Amino acid sequence: MVEWSDSERSTIASTLDLCIFIVSYGRVLIVYPWTQRYFGAFGNLSSAAAILGNPKVSEHGRTVLNALDKAVKNLDNIKGTYSELSQLHCDKLNVDPDNFRLLADCLTIVVASAFGSALSPAVQATWQKFLSVVVAALSSRYL
Repeated sequence: MVEWSDSERSTIASTLDLCIFIVSYGRVLIVYPWTQRYFGAFGNLSSAAAILGNPKVSEHGRTVLNALDKAVKNLDNIKGTYSELSQLHCDKLNVDPDNFRLLADCLTIVVASAFGSALSPAVQATWQKFLSVVVAALSSRYL
């Protein structure tokens, strides 16, 4: 179990609030094009413009952010909170668990771009701690 200070809890919540407004889930599909294989039903993913303008990509991005919000609200049991989601991605969707880390990396880059110099080392460390727990929880079914 991971221990969270009150400061870390507050930092994670405020950082996620910012993500809800700025994150483009499509970044993962653009930077790591092999991840597109899981989204064949999304239609045109042939270019960065097509991905960023794709309403199904945007909808899935909101789904991801809602799942992250669930983790924020359940910081003391992220693994349990994501148990079914991990099982779905492992057993039914057959998603490569490394993709969760790639998404976390993209989220960190987008947050860093938005925060600029306000992304102190302490804020970044807290955010990355949170994302590493999320990635571990999503990957737990694979172990």
